Amino acid sequence: MALTLFDSSRSVDRHAERVLEVVRSGLHEHGNDVLMRSWGRCLNEYRLDPSKPRGPAVVSQASLEERCARRADVIDCARYEMTTLYQQLADLETAVVLTDTDGVIVHLVSSPEFAAEAAPLGLRCGGIWSETEAGTNGMGTCLAAGAPVSIRREDHFFSLFTQLTCSAVPVFDPSGEIAAVLDVTSRSSLMQQHVLVLLGMTARMIENRLIDLRFRDAHPLHFHSRPEFVYTLHEGKLAVSDDGRVLAANRSALFQLGLQSMDDIRSRRVDDLFQSSLEDMLVRSTSSSFHPVVTYRAGAALRFFAVARRPASDLMVADRGAAAAVAVANPALAPARARLPVARPVTPGCTFKDPQFVSHLETARRVIARQTPVLLCGETGSGKEVFARAVHEASPHAGGAFVAVNCASLPETLIESELFGYRAGAFTGAQRTGRRGKILQADGGTLFLDEIADMPLDLQARLLRVLDERQVTPLGTEETLPVDFQLISASHQHLPTLVQEGKFREDLYYRLAGIELQLPALRERSDRHDIIMAVLTAEAGGKAALSAEAERLLMEHRWPGNIRQLRHVLRSAAALADGKTITREHLPSLTTGQTPPLLGADAVLARLPAAAAAEGPAVEKPTLPKLNPIQSNERQVLMQMLEQHRWNVSNVAKALDVSRNTLYRKLHRLHIDISHPE
Repeated sequence: MALTLFDSSRSVDRHAERVLEVVRSGLHEHGNDVLMRSWGRCLNEYRLDPSKPRGPAVVSQASLEERCARRADVIDCARYEMTTLYQQLADLETAVVLTDTDGVIVHLVSSPEFAAEAAPLGLRCGGIWSETEAGTNGMGTCLAAGAPVSIRREDHFFSLFTQLTCSAVPVFDPSGEIAAVLDVTSRSSLMQQHVLVLLGMTARMIENRLIDLRFRDAHPLHFHSRPEFVYTLHEGKLAVSDDGRVLAANRSALFQLGLQSMDDIRSRRVDDLFQSSLEDMLVRSTSSSFHPVVTYRAGAALRFFAVARRPASDLMVADRGAAAAVAVANPALAPARARLPVARPVTPGCTFKDPQFVSHLETARRVIARQTPVLLCGETGSGKEVFARAVHEASPHAGGAFVAVNCASLPETLIESELFGYRAGAFTGAQRTGRRGKILQADGGTLFLDEIADMPLDLQARLLRVLDERQVTPLGTEETLPVDFQLISASHQHLPTLVQEGKFREDLYYRLAGIELQLPALRERSDRHDIIMAVLTAEAGGKAALSAEAERLLMEHRWPGNIRQLRHVLRSAAALADGKTITREHLPSLTTGQTPPLLGADAVLARLPAAAAAEGPAVEKPTLPKLNPIQSNERQVLMQMLEQHRWNVSNVAKALDVSRNTLYRKLHRLHIDISHPE
């Protein structure tokens, strides 16, 4: 049924009589106080007559442009979230609408057909939907009430709009004032409670983006009473100045801290709210690889999990000129702000002290700022994702999302839907509302493709097209959506070799490798001792110490699983030590098998029966396919690990903190034959 500008005089009169009767008699229509008060305002304050509907009010083009310019940051933060909400609703007869604080529509997402039908009603950019102009409606009544509302068909003040159902929520700016109204308008005759829920979630995402955008010079502080909710929509978020004063907070932060408004928190110090200072949180957050650390509410026993980060603007400044590189390598030469122990994301995987690591980081920061893709090579567990996150934090896209995808951990049947997303009903088992793919999630931020060598060849072609055209087409739809993201890829395999073997597309390799960086293994890093102590502090909560012998064992170990393996070993050691000094006995995985491990073909000979081994030259050593230097070194350390764990693949996988399937694939690629039963 098409929307119409005209109602019969009978239906207009009948609707007007109902409105007048309800207001004059003081009845509460279906117990709806919001509706009752709105109708009362329209009659008594605005002097509107429900029997005399007005024509749609629209501002001039010049006025619309001025309003859009004034709310440019809000519109920019809302644009993508509105498109996502529209896709989730999957209803062609729906519009997602954003108005300014005067009720003027400044952005709208809808199907062309519904937009064309609704435009004559004023549902278009420039249309005025304040209560003073349009009577009771979702957008205007939400502004007047300052709260979420749903206005179903006959609830509208004017009968002209009784063809529509509107649900709207306010969007608050970082100061706690209403900045806009987000609305969903459709033909539905039902009061759709789930729409209000989705609107509320979308509004919170817009508000969080607005804090990031307006406070790029502030430290973002994320927290929640449950660690799994940090970095989610439910987290509390603060913007904090260099001296530890709160500049802005989202609604979740106020709720969790038991505060009513921004006036209750503005200019208060972090240590007024928590039993930790900003500097302490920053140091502990960087030491824990930005995993949540424990803190408590000031003056109370309420426990929170928090992460503090350096300002996005600082991360961008760090890339400007050679002086920035010197400042990172030598903090004494940096400006006062950069000399704070929190000014650099010093994590267990990225301490910025190893010269090669620092050099690579500065190179990556410079090239990523010019939209040049970065390809990271290095052994498993060497900190490729941590490195990529550090590059993201120092990039022009630091305010956007960092989206990591491990191509090796996803079944081939799911990689396509994970990357590109899908619309509702695209395939059996698909979510009802559809799903945004990882590429779309990374819009405005950074996409990190780990283990890119494991991506199937047919998907490599699709990825190449996305990189060339900067557009993505979700499964089950022909609609293309523009995307803007930075790309960082990583692999422990030698991609040029895979290209020669026909296992990886040559054109995609050259597209990914704008610059190729080889990350050093843990055993090769000059800051190995600092990394060990940082990981120990993170895993033991700063309550553990190492004996001289334990420290020597940790320093001399080859660490084939690199930082991932180190974290696993120290976590176990801290648990075994239970607050006491960690000794040799608490490091069983490093002390078993004291004889030097046999490597390569010699290890194969050692496992043969004694009689066969005694024959010497009669036994031919197996000839291995040619491996590149990275693969050869990785094969050597894996053989060492297998010998150490008596060829028990499960134990080796646990020591490396990887799945058995991942380890089996690695063993197969490195031509290591598993002939020992587990």
